Amino acid sequence: MLAASALIWEGAANSDDGFLADSVDALLTEAAARAERGAADATTDSARVVQLFWLGTALGYRARQADLHGHLWRATRDARGMRNALERALALDSTCVDCELGLAIYGYALARASALARLVARIIGLGGGNAELALARMRHVGESGTLARNEAQWLYANALVREAGSDSLLVLEARRLVGELAARFPDNPVFRRFLDATPAPP
Repeated sequence: MLAASALIWEGAANSDDGFLADSVDALLTEAAARAERGAADATTDSARVVQLFWLGTALGYRARQADLHGHLWRATRDARGMRNALERALALDSTCVDCELGLAIYGYALARASALARLVARIIGLGGGNAELALARMRHVGESGTLARNEAQWLYANALVREAGSDSLLVLEARRLVGELAARFPDNPVFRRFLDATPAPP
């Protein structure tokens, strides 16, 4: 899973969404399979929660990759699998803050989809989304998460810019969050590009 994530970020750094796509897919598929086996074999709830988190994370990344490459039905299937895994994890342990990120992304994407996409989502059983709840969840993971904290900050900042409109405070908050990431990861050009492309309001 971590190897796949590293390749995805390397692709983002090079502005290449197709970077080693087959290798990324194979790594995510193996990670999902291992986590699914781990969840089935777990002897305690805490161990099962960990495996369900990784299962949801792998499926979430795989859904993103499928969507980027135009594989709508695979993206839909994996997104549904991600939601189910993370909801199961939270049902076992409501304090799994990191588990909230995938659900936040899922809810935000549905809330901001086109009317036709939302209709299709309901027809095929993906449900609806709530942007306000999704943003609150992203913020919560960015503040209190562990494994998913950095990614939550990054996604929340991007969502804030999308939501900002004429609200300069949202842009300033997004820049603050990404500025923190850029300070922690000075060699990552993705964060620097964001800051260059999102100037501070006058």
